[in-house]
Amino acid sequence: QVQLVESGGGLVQPGGSLRLSCVASASILSFSVMEWYRQGPAKTRDLVGSMFRDGNVNYMESVAGRFTISRDSAKNTLFLQMSNLKPEDTAVYYCKAVPRFGPGDFWGQGTQVTISS
Repeated sequence: QVQLVESGGGLVQPGGSLRLSCVASASILSFSVMEWYRQGPAKTRDLVGSMFRDGNVNYMESVAGRFTISRDSAKNTLFLQMSNLKPEDTAVYYCKAVPRFGPGDFWGQGTQVTISS
């Protein structure tokens, strides 16, 4: 069973920045894609962005240009750099990994991000 552990959340003022990390217990190159999701208060869990095994990245429209996904394969870590944060970015942020082989996806426990003055 693969474990994903997110960290880096916190309280930030509007316009600020945060970097989230997702550490996997297995090689992140064993996944076909790793993704960041978020779930705001009374909202659905939405896809923020995806990084595919080949390095290609996609973002949801509302964060494109402000958020950047990267990885450190040697440390089995996926990052989400968030800049110019807005109150509407407030949410619990989750990391998800889809294995290249075999069924099932893996999720982390989430990390809270709160944007408020």
